[in-house]
Amino acid sequence: MKGMGLSPEAVGRVSRLWGKSAARNSGRTHVLLGHLLDTAAVAGVMWDRYLSAAFRRRLDEISGGRGRLWFMWVCGIHDCGKACPAFQAMDAAEAAPVLAAGLTWGRLSADRQKRWRHDVAGAVLLMPRLVTEWGGEEAAGWVWPLVAGHHGTFPSAAALRPPRGAQGRGAAWEEAQRAVVDVFTRAVGFEDLADVRPVGSLRKAEQLALSGLIVMADWIASDSSQFPGLADAGLISFAGARRRAETAWERLRLRGGWRDLPLPENPLDPLSCRLGVQPRASQRELVERAWSMPAPGLLVAEAPMGEGKTKAALAAAEVLAARFGLDGVFVAMPTQATSDPMYEQVLQWVHTFDPELESQVALLHGRRRFNAWWRAIWDGKPRPDGDGCGCEDGGRHDAMGMADDDFGAIDEDAEYGMASAAPSTDRATNPRADSPAYWFLGDKRGLLTAFAVGTVDHLLHAATRTRHVMLRFAGLVGKVVVVDEVHAADVYMRQFLVEALRWLGQAGVPVVLLSATLPSAQRQRFVDAYLSGVLGTADVHQPVPEPAGYPCVTVAYGIDGRAVTETSREAVRPWRESAPVRLAWLPDTDPAGTQVAAAVRKAVADGGVALVVVNQVDRAQAIYRDLQDKGFDGVLHLLHARLCAAHRADRTAECLRLMGPQAGGDRPERMVVIATQLAEQSFDVDADVLITDLAPTDLLLQRIGRLHRHSGTRRPAAHRVPRVLVTGVAPGRDGTPRFLRASQRIYGEWSLLRAAALVTEAAGVLTAVDAGEPAASGWSIPADVPGLVARAYDSAEICPADWNEAGVWEQWQAKEREREKNAQEYLLCRRREWAFPTLEGLHYAGSRAASEEQLDAVVRDGDPSVEVIVVRRASGGYRAIDGTWLGVHGEVDDDEVTDRLMGGTVRLPPRLTDAAQAELGPLPGWAGRPWLRYRLALVLEEDGTRLLGADRVSYHDVLGLVIERETR
Repeated sequence: MKGMGLSPEAVGRVSRLWGKSAARNSGRTHVLLGHLLDTAAVAGVMWDRYLSAAFRRRLDEISGGRGRLWFMWVCGIHDCGKACPAFQAMDAAEAAPVLAAGLTWGRLSADRQKRWRHDVAGAVLLMPRLVTEWGGEEAAGWVWPLVAGHHGTFPSAAALRPPRGAQGRGAAWEEAQRAVVDVFTRAVGFEDLADVRPVGSLRKAEQLALSGLIVMADWIASDSSQFPGLADAGLISFAGARRRAETAWERLRLRGGWRDLPLPENPLDPLSCRLGVQPRASQRELVERAWSMPAPGLLVAEAPMGEGKTKAALAAAEVLAARFGLDGVFVAMPTQATSDPMYEQVLQWVHTFDPELESQVALLHGRRRFNAWWRAIWDGKPRPDGDGCGCEDGGRHDAMGMADDDFGAIDEDAEYGMASAAPSTDRATNPRADSPAYWFLGDKRGLLTAFAVGTVDHLLHAATRTRHVMLRFAGLVGKVVVVDEVHAADVYMRQFLVEALRWLGQAGVPVVLLSATLPSAQRQRFVDAYLSGVLGTADVHQPVPEPAGYPCVTVAYGIDGRAVTETSREAVRPWRESAPVRLAWLPDTDPAGTQVAAAVRKAVADGGVALVVVNQVDRAQAIYRDLQDKGFDGVLHLLHARLCAAHRADRTAECLRLMGPQAGGDRPERMVVIATQLAEQSFDVDADVLITDLAPTDLLLQRIGRLHRHSGTRRPAAHRVPRVLVTGVAPGRDGTPRFLRASQRIYGEWSLLRAAALVTEAAGVLTAVDAGEPAASGWSIPADVPGLVARAYDSAEICPADWNEAGVWEQWQAKEREREKNAQEYLLCRRREWAFPTLEGLHYAGSRAASEEQLDAVVRDGDPSVEVIVVRRASGGYRAIDGTWLGVHGEVDDDEVTDRLMGGTVRLPPRLTDAAQAELGPLPGWAGRPWLRYRLALVLEEDGTRLLGADRVSYHDVLGLVIERETR
């Protein structure tokens, strides 16, 4: 400061400006300039060890080859707005020396809602100088929102109007504010502010990712356990900040992913060598397309169930990452249940690149605690194979406690997502290179890990107008994004998927979409969305050529400002030859499912494995009870969403063991699995016969994909030909199909009518009497899949004339338009704003969703539901679902007991949400446990039941949560 010619008064004033208060920074004040330099230094380490080569290249382009320096500056300058009265007055003890130095202020508003925020203050402070010294508004216009939005929301320009006196008035404040910017800029390495001017601009999606990286750098640098406060400005230097940042990075065990992944020596090595598979034609097609694309783009792979699409997608991801400078992968799955096996597959895959990378694979869903591999790697537990876990701190950290990291936050920071907590310095004891970075377990940070597997909601959350969306989006940029079972998104969720594709396209993120049953209209919409992002215009329609056959791969990318779409020009042979699947009707719309239970007994009377998939938990429970009560000689399993977490995980694993690809001699002679939609996709089991409630055609085909799935499976003679009995439907008085009420509520009448029409063609006319043996014609699977899906979603009528298809279609269309409209309220960008070049005003009227459950409600169009932990009241206290004693007040004193207790987690149906929120709360003994303190306890009385609202609920170890309407 002295070398820059600042007056002694100015030096004294700038030296007094505080950035972190002693009261909220582990008892040590931190000078504002110190925090700015700490953040810039963290950004430098992020550049060296975290950012993808692709993003570093873009920052070099817009900064004239000084990307690292520019990145450090833009991250560090974020808190310059703290040099204003509204912030400096927030802590009386810290304010006293500032006032004494001659930086004064009058009375400021005490209203928290009207208080002038330092993020916006920073934009007001910077903008006029950037416009003046950078020679215009073009560059300044996209940079100031990065400062204004660093606490999670991007304000509009209209919000940059400070209340009287809040920004600082008079020569002393003007000089101090100018000095903060100039001193920081010079200390980082620029000559002056004019020297910082970028030579180009980032695209809006890239700006969003950069904003998230600024937040990441700020959060790391705000951890007082890693960056102790320095109250003496004489102790602050950029060299010192760099040493602090290096030490903190090592202690927190942070790292990126591949770091400049080399190109495979041979085109198919990612399949044959890395994954150890003999490449199938469809897998080879996807990998070859990844090699041939001249720019990052979208790949849509359509292939039959069991074809090996996910392995092909991982191989394609390696090729794309090596070619375009990406550093990791996010694999999005439709459900928690499908995420777990994929996580284990990605772990094994990543291990082949470098064993140290295994600890950088995150599992992103609310029940990850019950995945044995996740616990082994991230929570210091023994590995499932019995080897040591490799975590030398012995699990002493409290993983969920990372959500309460000490950010050294002051009140205002706490309001914007940086919750204050006591530091936990023992988490990094004995750091090793292959130890996991627990920092990434914190709220909103999971996608920032180099490799992640989780529910598709995490991708959809990154397309919502919610606080800290930039942090989520930053976790996607620099990765290859793979979305499995992409057809599973309904019309409401599809709005967010389309929005995400648009932003990912603009950010240059390669995306691989996988499906066995994708309607052509959806494929076209996904392609158009991605290309609209690439080209930066709202309405792109680039017709997708008709594929030559099935399987097929469609690619879309932009080159020289024009859109390109290509698809498989020659028919790709499926792995298995098509085989006939016989279909028959089993008319039944009784939720009790008595006829279904009888058909199950008949189907496996001479042996075999039957899979029953129904659309309603109550119906699944009733069928199970019927089989059990009347005596069933064989293995019987029930699998649905109202099982507690531990029982569901155990039962899913057991079904995979008995019916999966490695079953071999463990496969029972006679077995029945009764399941809900959990068994519909990414459930790698092989059934001899399928009994299923009617569902939309693409989902019905997914269920059929569990039938005769694996080669070499031993089957009784009666099951040599795959058979399907379609139930959940019965003829009405006029011959029009009548559906289960639950089915109609979930799927809508139109898609069920169309499915019924297509099944009728194969199984014959639906009559009130069981048709008996399946028809000889049936469907040829997989050859008929694309044609059946196309007809199901085509505009041409396919139902008999007396089914009133046109009327049902109109009703369905009206509901779909309403659902699309509802989704648009929460989309990250409004249609009319897509062409805007900056992030200014992005969060105008944004969603208030804060928790993961609230976000899930935003992206999934359903009534909100809540998770509870089932607890049993016992004499003198409480017990967990498995009988573990908890204590008088539900006390939980170690991780093992917490695991047992959390095993009782179950999601209530939406109709119980209001009653649960009104009547349930955490047990008193959970107050000090991060995993538990906000969880609702469903306390069952000693008779095993309790009243919840108007319903009597109980939990049965086999049936799961049982709900009965209480009679008054």
